Amino acid sequence: MITIGHKRYNVIGGLLGWLWLLVVVVPIYYIVVTSLRDQMEIFNDNPLSIPRHVTFSAYQRVFQNDFLLYVRNSIIVTVATVVLILAVTIPAAYLIVRRVDAWSRRAYKLIVAGLAIPMQATIVPIYYIIVKIGLYDTLWALILPSAAFVIPITVMILVNFLRDIPSSLFEAMEVDGASEFSIMWRLAIPMVKPALITVSIYDALNVWNGFLFPLILTQSANNRVIPLSLWQFQGQFTVDVPGILAAVVISVLPILVAYVVGRRQMVAGLTAGFTK
Repeated sequence: MITIGHKRYNVIGGLLGWLWLLVVVVPIYYIVVTSLRDQMEIFNDNPLSIPRHVTFSAYQRVFQNDFLLYVRNSIIVTVATVVLILAVTIPAAYLIVRRVDAWSRRAYKLIVAGLAIPMQATIVPIYYIIVKIGLYDTLWALILPSAAFVIPITVMILVNFLRDIPSSLFEAMEVDGASEFSIMWRLAIPMVKPALITVSIYDALNVWNGFLFPLILTQSANNRVIPLSLWQFQGQFTVDVPGILAAVVISVLPILVAYVVGRRQMVAGLTAGFTK
């Protein structure tokens, strides 16, 4: 700590903050700059220098390899999975909080126990089930398992938020004759809106970046998603580094837009409870 006048400055904390900023910014800068280089410049120029000849040929190659199809598939899988997760977890969390009995406590413990199950340990039975029900090599083969593995943590987060709602609000709506569905729709969901946006973005990131399920449960190019599509730019003897990084830049844009739209609600959801 350094004291100047009546103010105290944490110099070490400030330096560590700037160091962490460099750790975060430099890789992003490298990805964007390299995606604008020619393949030969990668071996001849400083990797962090500004390109001498800015070119968008890497992005052109990305779009020529049906990358928009893979982006569409990733968007469909991500949106459908998040919608399915919310459709299941909101009523489940609401009933767990509202029904204070042994059955709801057991159900909550059983759901949360799913956090202890690693995805890699279940890939063989999941593959067997998906094949048996005829969903192999379809987008549903990615949606259903992805939703199942994110439900436990989503329920846990929503339950903790719903428990912070004063019981007097529920009782007031019950006195007015509101049904349980009306109470959930008109009171519970608006009150936990920051939590819903937080878990939606968190779940979307997990699904968007998922690699294991697409690798095992899909085969054809028509059902390929973004993580697998990066293999398109790897040949037998060479790797199209600008093409891969251009694909990475494009793949980040939808999630970046989702974050920009919901960042305030997400920050509110992450910081809720710290001022109590």
